[in-house]
Amino acid sequence: MSTYFSSQIRVLMKSYYIAILFLMLNLVVTNSTKLPSQVDVGASPVSAIFAFGDSIVDSGNTNYLASIAKSNYWPYGCDFRQGPSGRFCNGRTVIDILGERLAIPYLPAFADPAAIGLRIIRGVNYASAGAGILDVTSRHWGNRFSLSQQVLNFERSLDQLRNMMTGRNMTQYLEKSVAFLAFGTNDYINNYLMSSYDSSYNYRPPEFANLLLNSYARQILALYNVGLRKFFIVGLAPIGCTPNQKAARQAPEGRCADYVNQIIGTFNEGLRSLVTQLNANHPAAIFVYFNAYGAMGDVLNNPAAYGFSVVDRACCGLGEVTCLPNAIPCPNRNQYLFWDAYHTTEAANAILAQRAFAGPPSDCYPINFQQLALI
Repeated sequence: MSTYFSSQIRVLMKSYYIAILFLMLNLVVTNSTKLPSQVDVGASPVSAIFAFGDSIVDSGNTNYLASIAKSNYWPYGCDFRQGPSGRFCNGRTVIDILGERLAIPYLPAFADPAAIGLRIIRGVNYASAGAGILDVTSRHWGNRFSLSQQVLNFERSLDQLRNMMTGRNMTQYLEKSVAFLAFGTNDYINNYLMSSYDSSYNYRPPEFANLLLNSYARQILALYNVGLRKFFIVGLAPIGCTPNQKAARQAPEGRCADYVNQIIGTFNEGLRSLVTQLNANHPAAIFVYFNAYGAMGDVLNNPAAYGFSVVDRACCGLGEVTCLPNAIPCPNRNQYLFWDAYHTTEAANAILAQRAFAGPPSDCYPINFQQLALI
């Protein structure tokens, strides 16, 4: 081959590689600057998940707050691929697992400075350890995002999202998003049932439940009024069966703190009725009640059927105490229902998430999480 043709081929090949490189760079830039209205949601039927709640759901917000309720140290997260993250569990939370089922990445914590711009498109976690429906709840723990503050934080996220998409796209985005709410546990454990709070002196159990439900309804409607249309609302589990409450109430061996479970029954009944009322009054939206009491009760009554051999004590920590730094947890964590004095293990969370995702009407009323996502 002549020198002339060889040089021409080299020039053409060089131009070819430059063109390919330019095309690849162009694709990277285009994908990294997509607006939310253009984002490919892949296999997910929802735009985003916005999680509101307490330490059961917290993914790290409390890391950034002046609170004594912390879990950003080992052995918390000992079975989580990111290690200690601020989750009050050995592994994934229920909302982590539900998100995985819908091809949604782990939700960034609102308080994380990196949770801005495109990183919040698929959703945000606003949950905070100690959070209650009432602002005063868990004041002895220090700073926390109460329900009302979490709603305000969500509105701050909306300000960012509105800068990234048009009005119509924003409306459709919110309509296809799911709001997950889990509140009430702290309003009892860290308020009504504590002598340092005056709630039990001022309200009988049914009156206190009504106080909570009225406050809860106002905040749910605030989320509805800014555009959310799919709500998954978690009822209270039998918190009288947690190691914390069994120790605090000196429950008999093999028994739960029955009084605690009795008084939260009124709240759960009212919450389910509230969901019925909200659905009747807002036909353009759908509100779901998750019977966490029934789902958890099944596990407590039939532990072996779910793979558990220990349901009366924590894998890490004793009695009323949470898991202390560098404590040695139980090695057989999948056989324990409770991770610490308050919170369930990842194994338990997987069961609760499955009941929430695909459960029958006795678990999820009127539809389950999967059906809610597909609407």
